[in-house]
Amino acid sequence: MNEIFYTDVAGDLRTIIKGDISILDSDREKAARDTSLFYVKPRIVVYPKSKEDIAKLVAYVHAKKTKDIDQGVPLSLTMRAAGTCMTGGPLSESIVVDTMRYMNHVFSVTDTEAITEPGVYYSDFEKKTLAHGWLLPSYPASRDLAAIGGIVSNNSGGEKTLTYGKTEKYVRSLRVVFANGEEDVLEPLHAEKLIAKCEEQTESGRIHREIFALVKDNYDVLQQAKPTVTKNSSGYYLWNVYDKESGVFDLSKLVVGSQGTLACVTEATLSGIVPKKHSRMLVMFLPATTQLGEIIPRLLKHTPETIESYDDHTFKIAIKFFGSIAKSMGGTMLTLGFQFLPEFWMAITGGVPKIILMAEFAGDTEEEVAEQVQSAYNEMKVFGFPITLTHSEQEAKKYWTFRRESFNLLRQKLRGYRTAPTIDDIVVHTKDLPEFLPKLEIIFSKYDLIYTVAGHMGDANFHIIPLIDIHKEGIVETLHTLMDEVYTLVFQYGGSMSGEHNDGLLRTSYLSQMFTPEIVRLFEKTKDIFDPLAILNPGKKVYGDKGFAWNHIDTK
Repeated sequence: MNEIFYTDVAGDLRTIIKGDISILDSDREKAARDTSLFYVKPRIVVYPKSKEDIAKLVAYVHAKKTKDIDQGVPLSLTMRAAGTCMTGGPLSESIVVDTMRYMNHVFSVTDTEAITEPGVYYSDFEKKTLAHGWLLPSYPASRDLAAIGGIVSNNSGGEKTLTYGKTEKYVRSLRVVFANGEEDVLEPLHAEKLIAKCEEQTESGRIHREIFALVKDNYDVLQQAKPTVTKNSSGYYLWNVYDKESGVFDLSKLVVGSQGTLACVTEATLSGIVPKKHSRMLVMFLPATTQLGEIIPRLLKHTPETIESYDDHTFKIAIKFFGSIAKSMGGTMLTLGFQFLPEFWMAITGGVPKIILMAEFAGDTEEEVAEQVQSAYNEMKVFGFPITLTHSEQEAKKYWTFRRESFNLLRQKLRGYRTAPTIDDIVVHTKDLPEFLPKLEIIFSKYDLIYTVAGHMGDANFHIIPLIDIHKEGIVETLHTLMDEVYTLVFQYGGSMSGEHNDGLLRTSYLSQMFTPEIVRLFEKTKDIFDPLAILNPGKKVYGDKGFAWNHIDTK
């Protein structure tokens, strides 16, 4: 029945929109995976050509579900960009809307902002903004693979978040399609404009009215629920929507990070920062993680722009697959080989450190940067581990390439093992690191697991990726137990289970442990206001089905 139903739907859609409609197995297979543990194969893949296509697509699904609401029509829409999500965010059994084929234009760039479609690669977007002297600083480590749609959808952060904040800070407005097919631009609204918007007899007017009432009536409890760690991508950002002091109400701050569950983003107006002209890096080779709790707070006093890291497993893999690293750096084995001689020697002699910690200092003059990095060096050298000071951008580039390529290398190069992003994005307060890290190590000591550690150490945001044989007996149960134990520990310290990777299929069912029942009900009410028929990416952010997720693990 479903096959006939979806074949008929595909036929209808071909007469409605200008983009491509595919039920080919090859296209559905491509849309069945992201970089998560999961495999969920859609029935239809749609490649819209424009925002008008998306509006018509959503209106069609809304009309069909409204007409046959009692029959439980199995139709939903899930937006997809580059597919680099680590939580199953863009996966669906119904219709996947792939924006990469056609909706990949940057419409305008000025010296302060740019208007872009969701299917634009971040690397292409950055080239255009740098030509005007600025960049979006919230790019993830997968900057060469990720697209703007996912960056907005997940409220991405990355190496510069320590200084500049996450994507939400740089969204000026979002053009969206609501769950009934109506369009609007979401932007900051002051008193008079907010009143006018709430009086509109439109879908946007209704949503503004109802969300404003929800936020206003629950203002204090929402502010208390806001995670106090430096970054968070879990839950809906109801605490960010309304500023009582200024009177500004902005629904774009709610749609950012909502993983396409509230509205379909068709255009984003983004701003950024002017990058510093000079930088130098302090690279520290730590023999153990036990000192991190003391090192990070002391390092932060010297105001580095970033503090990043990767561990010994990543280091060894990067050396093993040096050809891929060389290619990523735009060079050859011969031209770059001499730069890596110290690293090759470490690998040969077995002197590989447990953690490589990278602190980059940036400023507008060389003198300013030199003073910062020297001051930090003087404080760090008392710990007694090896420290390197870089003197050029090219010298620092190899460490950045190791860090940025780490997950991609792990995912693609380890034969017989696969990455298992599960506790891949935990965040705590830096002040708690001396207590938290030893307890985390105790948890891991109970399991026979290979795992890598990388992440944004300045934010106390850890990307811990187990490497597993998915066919090993009991491994799924081990991952379940590990998630339960680690998240329980994180929540005990007032942390977040996701600093930037979001909830998706992976973590939605854990929201009830991170937030109170009252806040979870407000999340559900938010979804119901925006999307009463559950058309947009159901099962993510709210109403998660843990059983569905773990029954769709990719075993290939």
